[in-house]
Amino acid sequence: MDKLQIKDKCIKFIDENKDSIVDIGRKLYNNPELGYREVNSTELVANYLKQIGLKVEKNIAVTGCRARINEYKEGPKIAILGELDAILCKNHKDANENGVVHACGHNIQVASMLGAITCLVKSGALEDLDGKIDFMAVPAEEFIELDYRKGLKESGVINFFGGKQELISRGAFDDVDIAMMIHSLDLGEKKVLLNIESNGFIGKAITFIGKASHAGVCPENGINALSAAMLALNNINAQRETYRDEDWVRVHAIITNGGDIVNVVPSKAKMEAYVRARTVDSILSVNKKVNAAVAAAAMTMGASVEIEDTFGYLPIINDKKLINVFKDNLEQLGLKDEIVEQGKFTGSFDFGDISNIIPSIHPMIGGISGDLHAEEYNIIDEETAYILPAKTMALTIIDLLYNKAEKAKDIIINFKPTMSKEEYIKFMIDYSKKYVHSYY
Repeated sequence: MDKLQIKDKCIKFIDENKDSIVDIGRKLYNNPELGYREVNSTELVANYLKQIGLKVEKNIAVTGCRARINEYKEGPKIAILGELDAILCKNHKDANENGVVHACGHNIQVASMLGAITCLVKSGALEDLDGKIDFMAVPAEEFIELDYRKGLKESGVINFFGGKQELISRGAFDDVDIAMMIHSLDLGEKKVLLNIESNGFIGKAITFIGKASHAGVCPENGINALSAAMLALNNINAQRETYRDEDWVRVHAIITNGGDIVNVVPSKAKMEAYVRARTVDSILSVNKKVNAAVAAAAMTMGASVEIEDTFGYLPIINDKKLINVFKDNLEQLGLKDEIVEQGKFTGSFDFGDISNIIPSIHPMIGGISGDLHAEEYNIIDEETAYILPAKTMALTIIDLLYNKAEKAKDIIINFKPTMSKEEYIKFMIDYSKKYVHSYY
């Protein structure tokens, strides 16, 4: 079949099945779950995939699932990804009783991925494509609940805190040649942001150990761990003017435990923090300063401190040739004037890790309003949010795998990874360390 005919059939199929695509997105939105806990979300997606006739592999990294298509064919393999986990935002109007809500658009990613899957399977397009396709609903993109994930790691359930990191280590991408996914973002009057740049980061779990004493009778006999934590925050704040603008540095921390009861000098205080920046070198440089600030605070109070650094996610790399294929399809859909070509995003994605190993794209799609992870987050245009990326990803796959997959092969041949899988895993382990500073 002619490529344009295949594309027209896919577009028509998605238009005729909009309601089911939006419906699965709404169901996921109404069942938010945190990372490595996405049990119901995994079942929702797996059941959908089974209903369209696909064999599903569940719990690919604690939770999550995968369906594989065209495995019998020769040619490159492309993976489309969607993330299952939600975020904590207790003030959001749709947060559940535990404060969990899909205020980052991951339900949109999964639904649009499923829309692309369905049209490729049901339209008959696969017969004319020379390559394989994996669809992965992946867990644990949000780097949160570090104590919970530390427990999973110590018990041998996971090797890495991030879901895509875990999947890389388990070999899920060993035979994948190209990866893509979309992410939601408030783009104002525009609908698509293509060449986004992002920060990488180190995640930090910090524990100050002091000495308990009666806060009213003999506070002088204690060592106040909470005061050490507060000093650490002040020390970090004092360093901010030393960060270079071009490194896009963001350092942010929360105190997760500040003591047990008010009339006892806190003997333990715990913090979580991120150190974000645009390059690996700048991340490591700033992290060194932050560790010095934390250690100095402990020393001032005579406390001890343990700093557990876990390298979070790498800065994202969007493959230019792959982006151009995606852009061409947006223009074919009549969206030439709705595209923003370049953008800076100081947040982080674990998709960045994949993009350093294989050619990848991560466009941002509109249809929402408000900041991500904030109570103002809202889906305002379901057509743009769910349907537009479903069409564009399906059409992009058709372009990549049509005519003996010549476009995909060209992208693969010209891609230069920053590191191999083995180098990546070694890097992540080498820069995830524990520091202990004792001062009493």
